[in-house]
Amino acid sequence: MIETVETEAGTARVTWHHAEQPTLVLAVSHGAGGGIEARDLQALARALPAHGVSVALVEQPWRVAGKKVAPAPKTLDVGWRGVWPALAGPGLPVISGGRSAGARVACRTAVELGAHAVLALSFPLHPPGKPEKSRAEELLGAGVPTLVVQGGNDPFGKPEEFPEGPYGLIEVPCGDHGFAVPKRAQIGEERALEIITEGVVEWAASLG
Repeated sequence: MIETVETEAGTARVTWHHAEQPTLVLAVSHGAGGGIEARDLQALARALPAHGVSVALVEQPWRVAGKKVAPAPKTLDVGWRGVWPALAGPGLPVISGGRSAGARVACRTAVELGAHAVLALSFPLHPPGKPEKSRAEELLGAGVPTLVVQGGNDPFGKPEEFPEGPYGLIEVPCGDHGFAVPKRAQIGEERALEIITEGVVEWAASLG
């Protein structure tokens, strides 16, 4: 089911993948360079409904409008806030999630919106090659149970670069920022996606 939602940043779009008897909603948005066709988002949408988690794939207004470049972080936050009532509408606890720039949005707004938890896929800890420009404060300040899923070779921050903090971290071995793995890697792309979906299913079940 596809739903359009008007926000102060423009028209957003939500693609629902409903569980038969849901106990949670995972609302997850894309990054600054792609859309909801990202392999990890699609894998979660396929896998989680069988485990009682409805998945809402959220397209930010700039993406719906066909723009190529994401707006400033504050505008992304405005769009996410505007979509939230539709995500929380079913009355179930909502996990606020996103990949890359979307993960930052989820962390920044979690407490304000009353998110049950945060799922941060490929959290961009810093710009590539610039570890001194850390965004760790956003992650550490999420204020709710948080899970990071990070590729082992992510140029925006490898797992070992992350500071200690009140969050879980799942590593996708050899994965890049989009969780693609090189052909020479011991795991294939199918297994990489399984690591993500299995980890998120287990974590979601632990939230209670």
